[in-house]
Amino acid sequence: MRKLKIYLDNCCFNRPYDDQSFLSIYLETQAKLAIQQLVREGLLLLVWSFMLDYENSENPDQTIKDEIKTWKSLCAITVSKTDSIVEEAHRINKYGFSKKDSLHLAAAKNSCADYFITVDKGILKGAKLYGDPKIIDPIEFIAKMED
Repeated sequence: MRKLKIYLDNCCFNRPYDDQSFLSIYLETQAKLAIQQLVREGLLLLVWSFMLDYENSENPDQTIKDEIKTWKSLCAITVSKTDSIVEEAHRINKYGFSKKDSLHLAAAKNSCADYFITVDKGILKGAKLYGDPKIIDPIEFIAKMED
């Protein structure tokens, strides 16, 4: 059976550091941690990109920045910035995604990721208009994995 390729965006990587007193955030965090465990076990292939490097480098909290950066060493695929990714990001931007989010999505598409996993409500809202990779939140992804 082919292993699924997944792309977690920066919001997803940062979810465990958000205020866990909100049930929705807590549940998303638990699902995200379960996804990461599946990556550690080799059951999912993690995609990393230049955009994750960039956004993570902007994090003012050095401890969180270092924690997130460790996931780069566990990725199966690393996507570098290319002209074709930038061109694809311009096309994706027309769906209403921000420039940064468009670059994340273009990187995920370039890697042939099966799923783009995010907790960003703006990206999830635009998911209905967008094609591959499938945009999904961590809770929905775990539910699909359990089916």
